Amino acid sequence: MSSTYPFKIAAAKALADTARQFVILADLSELDDYCQVFENHGYGGHGPSWREHIETIIEEFQPDLLDHLEFDEEAGAFLAYADSLDAVRQFMACVLPYFGDLGKLDKYLRQTDPGDFFE
Repeated sequence: MSSTYPFKIAAAKALADTARQFVILADLSELDDYCQVFENHGYGGHGPSWREHIETIIEEFQPDLLDHLEFDEEAGAFLAYADSLDAVRQFMACVLPYFGDLGKLDKYLRQTDPGDFFE
């Protein structure tokens, strides 16, 4: 798999839980520049804000993928669990065009309305 930045992928520790085979993580304490872009557009820039935007993107382009992901609320991180490596690959194919670099994220957030989101 090519670069997944700003996300890190790892095998989940609780392998007995088939819904949590892989973890997708963005440690927001290491991504101040990303958080600043969120804040520039009226969003919190914390984990729940990332989750809301990522879920919206997936729902729009690959809604069936949501059946293979489980999100976890954390203020200082974006955290999702995937039930398979294929789900991780689909997540990256869907989300990285928007989160793959700051310019892409800025362009995406410029096209959104903060009133449509809770975070």
